[in-house]
Amino acid sequence: MGYRKLNESERAQPRQADRERLEKAARALLTTEGWKRWVQVRSRNGLARYSFGNQLLIALQRPDANYVAGFRAFLELNRCVRKGERPIRILAPMSVRQREPEQAARDTAGEGEERRRIVFRAVSVFDVGETEALPGTEPVPLEPPCQPIDGATHAHLLPSLERLAQELGYTVTRRPLEGPADGWCDLGKHEIVVNAELAVNAQVRVLVHELAHALGIGYRDYGRRRAEVLVDTVTYIVCGSVGLDTSGATVSYVAGWGESGGLDAIRGCAEAIDAIARRIEDGLRTEAQATPPRQASLAA
Repeated sequence: MGYRKLNESERAQPRQADRERLEKAARALLTTEGWKRWVQVRSRNGLARYSFGNQLLIALQRPDANYVAGFRAFLELNRCVRKGERPIRILAPMSVRQREPEQAARDTAGEGEERRRIVFRAVSVFDVGETEALPGTEPVPLEPPCQPIDGATHAHLLPSLERLAQELGYTVTRRPLEGPADGWCDLGKHEIVVNAELAVNAQVRVLVHELAHALGIGYRDYGRRRAEVLVDTVTYIVCGSVGLDTSGATVSYVAGWGESGGLDAIRGCAEAIDAIARRIEDGLRTEAQATPPRQASLAA
C-alpha cells in the first residue's frame, strides 16, 4: 500500500507546532517560576551543549531534569531508556537537499550541483531519571559530586579562571579585603580583586562572578542592579555545572525589566547569561574533575 505525499499545508503543520512550542517556552521566562525553572535546569544539566532555545524547551517540559541526552547517547553511557517513558521534544538541525524545478532537470541530466539547506525538526531526548543501567555494565558518571562553598575541593579551577582573565586582558590579585565586598572587577584598570581570606571554593565563586563582569556585564550598559542580577545568575549556573554548591544563593529574577517589549528584554537577558556562562564553562572544561560526557550540540 502506497503513502500519499503530503501537500505544503500539511508539511507546514508540524513546523508551526514546533514554533508555538518554542514561543510558549520563551514566554515562560516572563514568570518568576518559569525564570527559576530555566536557571535551575541550566545549572543542573551543564546545558551549554544545547542551544538556548532547547534549554527553554527542556525547562518547560521537564523542570526536574537532572541530565538530558538522546536514546543512543545514553546507550554510550551504559544506560537505557525505560520502555514507555515520555520523551522531551527539542529541535535539531537537519541538512536536506534543496531542489528547484530547473535544478531537478539538471540533476536528471547529471549536470546539477547539489544544494542543501538547514531545517529544524523535533527530536526526542530523555532525562537520566527515565533510564536504567544496562545489565552487566557500570554506568558512566554524569555529574561531578556537589561540594560545599567553604571547602577547597575546587582549587584546581583557579588557574583556568585566572588564565581566562589574562586572555581578556585582566590581572587577578588576591588580598585581604575590609568591608562587605568579597571582590570586584575594575573595568578601567582591567583588574580583578578577590578576598584572599575567603575559603578556596568561595574564591572560585567570586572569580566566576567578576569574570562575568569582565565579559561584558557592566554597570554602564545594564545599570548596577540589573548587572548584579545577571552576574549572580551566571555564577549560579557555572558553579552548579562544576559541582560547587551555591544552594545558599537565591536565583535572581529579572522579569519586569522590559516594560515595553517585555519578552524581547527578558529573552535578551537570558541569552546574555547563557552566552557568558558558556564562555566560562569552556575555559573550565579541560580542568574540571568528573566533567559529564558532552552530547553533540543540538542548536535551535
